[in-house]
Amino acid sequence: MFNLRSIDVNMEEEIAWVHAGATLGELYYAISQKSKTYGFPAGVCPTIGVGGHLTGGGYGNMMRKYGLSADNIIDAQFVDVNGRLLNRQTMGEDLFWAIRGGGGASFGVILTYKVKLIRVPKTVTVFMIGRTIEQNALDIFLQWQDVATNKLPHKLFIRLIMNVVNSTVTGNRTINATFWALLLGDSRRLLSIMNESLPLLGVQQSDCHEMSWVESILFWNDFPLGTLVDALLSRTPQSIYITHLKTKSD
Repeated sequence: MFNLRSIDVNMEEEIAWVHAGATLGELYYAISQKSKTYGFPAGVCPTIGVGGHLTGGGYGNMMRKYGLSADNIIDAQFVDVNGRLLNRQTMGEDLFWAIRGGGGASFGVILTYKVKLIRVPKTVTVFMIGRTIEQNALDIFLQWQDVATNKLPHKLFIRLIMNVVNSTVTGNRTINATFWALLLGDSRRLLSIMNESLPLLGVQQSDCHEMSWVESILFWNDFPLGTLVDALLSRTPQSIYITHLKTKSD
């Protein structure tokens, strides 16, 4: 499947046909070459394969507004055990439902997906802020937990990642909480929301970076600000993702 990676973006119909061997980064890049105000709700790791991501559901930072990737699949080309090439109509709705989150390889071979593109603002805003236990991380975490599920606008997504670091205060090991955010809007609106809903985090204008949606994918992968979007075409993971790790995403 590695070489089945072509992508056909149709802006008039607001759809894209994407082969299962393409990466998310290649899909995002292809969309960005046609429009800066369209995107697709999927994951933020550009080297992940489209086929595996979509058949597993597809978790991403626009899911609060647009759902999972699977919710935005509108057709597929699929080869069943008898070698028949099927689409949504010929495979039936039960099988089409199953290959969008139930693991497509369990049922046959998915060659390509037809996905619905979604409109995004010309400008989105991101931030990445870390706080340790000594910097009130526990209270911030509790406040985030209270508002994150249903008290924030759907166009705002805030991810919390916790890890162990050396304290800059005591030098001992401590817990660090890093908050990553994407708002489909400008920094003025983001600051207003944060000051009202998560004031303990203390977000400042200097923490906020305005950019296009496709550039925000690079930010979430720790690329330097100003990195060209063709970096999304690389199939080599960023160094921070090369080592083995075990995480839980809540």
